[in-house]
Amino acid sequence: MSFIPFNSVSTTGLELAYVQEAFARMHISGDGIFTRNCQGFLEDELGVPKALLTTSCTHALEMAGLLLDLKPLDEIIIPAFTFVSTANAFALRGAKPIFADIRPDTLNLDERLLPSLVTPKTKAIVPVHYAGVGCEMDAILDLAGHRGIRVIEDNAHGLFGRYRGKLLGSFGCLATQSFHETKNFSCGEGGALLINDPDFIERAEIIREKGTNRKCFFRGEIDKYTWVDIGSSYLPSDILSAVLF
Repeated sequence: MSFIPFNSVSTTGLELAYVQEAFARMHISGDGIFTRNCQGFLEDELGVPKALLTTSCTHALEMAGLLLDLKPLDEIIIPAFTFVSTANAFALRGAKPIFADIRPDTLNLDERLLPSLVTPKTKAIVPVHYAGVGCEMDAILDLAGHRGIRVIEDNAHGLFGRYRGKLLGSFGCLATQSFHETKNFSCGEGGALLINDPDFIERAEIIREKGTNRKCFFRGEIDKYTWVDIGSSYLPSDILSAVLF
């Protein structure tokens, strides 16, 4: 019996050469030359102020939950049809996922249902661009803007996709990308946090570096780094970044 493969891994043929280069540079931990190159590419191509590679899209979503300073019982509206990470990332912060039904034509969150789901406890709406098809971002952003609600795009499927000519991942204050094996652009396991609101950049760098101001130290802004906030280790190895690049 023959099987139809669920996905086929895309490669360029340069992966091993770049991995060897990473080893030759003797920098295979996070934020090496290949990580910086990938981040710069995303920033340039997507027009976002800051892109930070992460170990997965799941971790990028977790970073978004930390950046929002969610409190127990805060509500996050997400589509009922999505991968578990979309819910887990915010449930880990004590927030309550509010599930919105999806549109039968796109399988995306049904923006027409949002007015009935928003409450005073709603802190964010997380549209998921399923299969690279953009959600109705005009309607979502209009409602969110009037209610003072943050919009975080789960763009795991939608890198370089567009909604009305604008690139997916550039609408919300934050957006996340996946570079899992099943995606069009892959390093096996990986992700990215896209930051469209510059106010989040400094704290995102701290959260990604285990809650330390280590990035400031490497930029020569301080003479030593220390623990300044909550965080975790969300940096991918430069080996993974070499595969992605």
